[in-house]
Amino acid sequence: MMSSSFSACRVGFSFVMMNIFYKSVGDSLPELSPQKYFNTLQPGKASLAYFCQANSPSPSIFLEELNEAVKPLQNYGISVAKVNCVKEETSRYCGKEKDLMKAYLFRGNVLLREFPTDTLFDVNAIVAHVLFALLFNEVKYITTLEDLQNMENALKGKADIAFSYVRAVGTPEHRAVMEAAFVYGTTYQFVLTTEIALLESIGAKDIEYAHLYFFHCKVVLDLTQLCRRTLMEQPLTTLNIHQFIKTMEAPLLTEVAEDPQQVSTVHLQLGLPLVFIVSQQATYEADRRTAEWVAWRLLGKAGVLLLMRDSLAVDIPQHTNVIFKREERVPVEFLVLHDIDLIVSHVENNMHIEEIQEGEDEDHDMEDPDIDIQDDEVAETVHRDRKRQLPLELTVELTEETFNATVMASDSIVLFYAGWQAVSMAFLQSYIDVAIKLKVIYSSSNRISCPVNITSVQEAEEYLSGELYQDLLSYSRGPVLGLFSPTMTTAKEDFTEAGNYLRGCVITGIYSEEDVLILSNKYAATLPALLLARHKGGKIESIPLANTHAEDIVQIIKNAFLETFPEITVENLPTYLRLQKPLLILFSDGSIIPQYKKAILTLVKEKHLDSLTPCWLNLKNTPVGRGILQAYFDTLPPLPLLVVVNLHSGGQVFAFPSDQAISEQNLLLWLKKLEAGLESHITILPAQEWKPPLPAYDFLSMMEAAASRHSARKGPEYMKETGVQESDEEQHEDKSAIRKELTETLRIKHWNRSNWFKEAEKSSRHDKEL
Repeated sequence: MMSSSFSACRVGFSFVMMNIFYKSVGDSLPELSPQKYFNTLQPGKASLAYFCQANSPSPSIFLEELNEAVKPLQNYGISVAKVNCVKEETSRYCGKEKDLMKAYLFRGNVLLREFPTDTLFDVNAIVAHVLFALLFNEVKYITTLEDLQNMENALKGKADIAFSYVRAVGTPEHRAVMEAAFVYGTTYQFVLTTEIALLESIGAKDIEYAHLYFFHCKVVLDLTQLCRRTLMEQPLTTLNIHQFIKTMEAPLLTEVAEDPQQVSTVHLQLGLPLVFIVSQQATYEADRRTAEWVAWRLLGKAGVLLLMRDSLAVDIPQHTNVIFKREERVPVEFLVLHDIDLIVSHVENNMHIEEIQEGEDEDHDMEDPDIDIQDDEVAETVHRDRKRQLPLELTVELTEETFNATVMASDSIVLFYAGWQAVSMAFLQSYIDVAIKLKVIYSSSNRISCPVNITSVQEAEEYLSGELYQDLLSYSRGPVLGLFSPTMTTAKEDFTEAGNYLRGCVITGIYSEEDVLILSNKYAATLPALLLARHKGGKIESIPLANTHAEDIVQIIKNAFLETFPEITVENLPTYLRLQKPLLILFSDGSIIPQYKKAILTLVKEKHLDSLTPCWLNLKNTPVGRGILQAYFDTLPPLPLLVVVNLHSGGQVFAFPSDQAISEQNLLLWLKKLEAGLESHITILPAQEWKPPLPAYDFLSMMEAAASRHSARKGPEYMKETGVQESDEEQHEDKSAIRKELTETLRIKHWNRSNWFKEAEKSSRHDKEL
């Protein structure tokens, strides 16, 4: 959660990643001898093997599909192999001809199931059959209505049921259900059938399609009462089932007493709307019953909330009894609907419109039209980039066995990801891109210490001129030289700590010899001081460091290298917001006009803009600028346009008069009017609290809690934590101990830098306006 400037600085680390299911050994099908294969089997680990004669032809189509199944099965901890038998092989799996048309599923060295190869006709069938065999207890297969009723009665008051019908085992829908059962099978009882008569007997429509019902049995305490059933209306895909189950886990009805525009629930995050039933104290009981009926009707389609009008700080129209919120940051609809059917119809009609729009978008997508592309944007990105080969050799892939040794050996960024999950795979691509960009910096920066110890005046001059470490200047800012007398021990320690923190971002050096006064006199620097070399202007600037601590020095150096009139982007905006000054922004639809840039830089040089942060935004490079302007003006105004935005105090936005030329004189006169309070603002940004959508996303509070815990910890206690970790290593067979140990390792390394995180946490709260 550190700022973007931090991200660019900390390059003294290695990139590592950990697949949360299984350590990948590559996407290709490994070929082993029978002896070697059986030697690789591990207790409790599942493995699928196809045995064939080494010199005889094998079914090529089946092997292609088996090869495709390697990666998805690895995501569930299941290894796959082709075992080549020789004629003299005595293994029972290498014997008769008919045995060579089967694949075998093992757990450890115990055979669980044999699969004729004609049932494993494609990758979906392979994954579905293997998971079905492994999830014997989690997924019950039934054939009659009596079986289903017995299952319901047995689970009333105990657990809910996910009941699904698929046309046949081995279909894509069957695979999707099995993958969902792998994740949720210990929470819900999954029940599966392929009997269409059973589907008809429970009153299902469109029986030619796969179905999934959620049976709400856990809340049923009366055995004579039926379990409510909710039909999943989307196609049976892994993503859709996951989203459907998430809505089943959400509260049926939530009471709120805040502005509906600010309310967010898991439904919005899953792309579903919110319906607010407006209530007041006098009609509370009746309104709550109505809201519960609506919630059951819309379960899986929308979130339903009971909004207490009496407690609201915002006004809503007097006759409004329903509020509809389609998505985040979109104005809510105030409705008057006096019938439950009308409420349900309004939601379903809006969903239908969105489905039509999505269908039209897919019709225009001519790339690979025969393959279904999930309507989730992230999943679509992963689908389009699926053939892109990632250079994973730039990262270290971790397992439970190698985690501690790798992470404790150096500063590391650890990515936990799941190969089947779209967000994980999209992030993995960016993660590898960063590793590529930092590869050269990492190897170069590690050659020198930070700060560099300078030993003579001549070496100091060469260092400041850029002659030393010239090859690093294209990757880092600087150089920066700290000047100290030999007796300034504390000041030197603070500077050394700051230099180490800025390693890879800024080249720092330290000079503390007896003749340091030669340099301090030459550059008019009062010790202790910083010398900053600005090679563009050919100047060396001195900054005093009296009574400054390490974190202050870091901020001083960062601020010193900020541009005087930068182009604002999404990436660097937090850095300039941290200065806590109003922004003077010139919005431009392309490159900035030279005369405007000259006018602003002249005012900067003359110190007229010291109380502001002057900057400009190119809408072609940063399209989000259009949305910003529309928020300020409702409609997009003519460009270029100059505005002052007071984000940190009041939220007022002022616009430079469009009928005036942007010149030094006009701009200075306008700024003086602003200072005197003679200009009117065009809008005021709302002082809303930017809360995380769910507690699990409140990363700043997590960091704050970790930092506060660390503030009470001392050196000996830190060693005690390390001792606990080493003790856990001795019991590595205990899975829960391993997970605790991994967490502890990361936590200790995190606490090591908690003083920096404190500073970042405070500044990050000012970045929320982005």
